[in-house]
Amino acid sequence: MRILILGGDGYLGWPTAMQFSAEGHEVMAVDNYLRRRLCLESDSMPLTNPPLLPERTRRWQAVGGQKIEYRIGDCCDYRFLSEVIKDFGPEAIVHYAEQPSGPYSMSGYEQARLTFHNNLTSTFNLIWAVHEHAPEAHIIKLGTMGEYGTPNIDIEEGWLEVEHKGRSQRFLYPRQASSLYHTTKVQDTDLLWFYVRVWGLRVTDLMQGPVYGLYTAQSSQHEDLLPIFNYDDIFGTVVNRFLVQAVADVPLTVYGKGGQTRGYLDLRDTLQCIRLVAQNPAGRGELRILNQFVEQFTVNQLAEKVKKAGDALGLKVTIQPVENPRIEAEQHYYNAQHTGLLELGLEPHYLTDEIITEMLEAVLKYRQGIDRRLIMPRVRWS
Repeated sequence: MRILILGGDGYLGWPTAMQFSAEGHEVMAVDNYLRRRLCLESDSMPLTNPPLLPERTRRWQAVGGQKIEYRIGDCCDYRFLSEVIKDFGPEAIVHYAEQPSGPYSMSGYEQARLTFHNNLTSTFNLIWAVHEHAPEAHIIKLGTMGEYGTPNIDIEEGWLEVEHKGRSQRFLYPRQASSLYHTTKVQDTDLLWFYVRVWGLRVTDLMQGPVYGLYTAQSSQHEDLLPIFNYDDIFGTVVNRFLVQAVADVPLTVYGKGGQTRGYLDLRDTLQCIRLVAQNPAGRGELRILNQFVEQFTVNQLAEKVKKAGDALGLKVTIQPVENPRIEAEQHYYNAQHTGLLELGLEPHYLTDEIITEMLEAVLKYRQGIDRRLIMPRVRWS
């Protein structure tokens, strides 16, 4: 297939581009380096800071023997995105081109405005460009489990059957996000659902949980092929943060009571999920929603897992609860369904002691570059 990756420089986008390229697809990666710029502006530099797309794609062709095309530009610029889709003629489009951080979106007016504008405009532009130039293309949109919040009932896979006064109707599962970033993802889903109904688009919306990990089958071949790996309080996911804190001899920062429960998955499983969805596209006029995670943990459970593996390596890991900077339930019911991707053939990687040890050993290679100032939370929701 011809596969277009929007946000192709990012933590998920670059590994996705390499995977599809390795499998023989025609791949184009599009990015404007927004994440790199925001990391620089917020003093949140990543543990790994690989080269820009021109050098990355050259390195990939030298190592993997395959070509990845790239375009540098902003998906919020409709003329740019429209021309890319018109010229490339994608059959599948993976949409990662959004500001991905809840804390960043809550850190001030300008950060909130940027998040709102970037995320909604990029999705809106994609919808129109597909309608005009590639109406049969399959849009694969990365949503987030954070759209659902923490309701006191089971979280279904995108949809909810409601019976009311003797009648029934299928609705999008109610959303109650906990940050502006997650709220823009809710609005993305609503936009897509509207245009699926109006124009008959093909859309898969993936409600992804927090991702962890550094190496994939492709990125392990050369340091220049590694994804951008954040460990700070703004752009780093909780498992990746804990891994770096353990290596840096910094207590693991558990926010509040630590009972916050979410669904997690390995970076390699994100790639599996995207591949499976691309191979099995949504139908014309279908908004397919899949909950993309493998297993559920509380923050306390994650901290104990990292401590156990770290202690076995001689790291002497400690855990330190800190005041929660976020407005969220710290102890709650959480039971999310996630059968759709398993039915498509997902073969999960579980967060075993062995996997945590491998990730800690990978982070240890970059120990000297860890900035301990980036550990404690700097952004408060209130």
